[in-house]
Amino acid sequence: MRVGIGLDAHAMIEGKKLILGGVEIDWHKGLEGHSDGDALLHAICDALLGAAALGDLGQYFPSNDQEFKDIDSRILLRRVVEILNKDGKRIVNIDAVIVAQKPRMSGYIKDMIANIAEDTNLPVSAVSVKSTSTDYLGFTGREEGIATQAIAMIEM
Repeated sequence: MRVGIGLDAHAMIEGKKLILGGVEIDWHKGLEGHSDGDALLHAICDALLGAAALGDLGQYFPSNDQEFKDIDSRILLRRVVEILNKDGKRIVNIDAVIVAQKPRMSGYIKDMIANIAEDTNLPVSAVSVKSTSTDYLGFTGREEGIATQAIAMIEM
């Protein structure tokens, strides 16, 4: 068994949809990024790659490559799963947290978990997503961005 951790943060910007866990969140700002800006899935991808000691998301899907411009991050997650499966690695579970003052995530978490479970071939019971605020502290507290963190266990 191996464990990996992933962390991602993106600035909030006008004119972009807010996507987390492959779910469109009803909000007036989105997350800046070369892809769709889904910081939750990016952190999960990094956790999975880290558990396998295979580097990070940017090594496989560089932000200067136009092939990945505005790409749906669920596609990236599925490709990471393919990389792991190719080498005979099996995902055991994923636990993640979204750090955002606003918007509130509680109404979207169930759908995020369903998407992540589907894309990683895990049962819903093996995927956890939580959200928290920083009680107005830091860039997330000032609603300037959203941060995410994930941990994943794989079997080698």
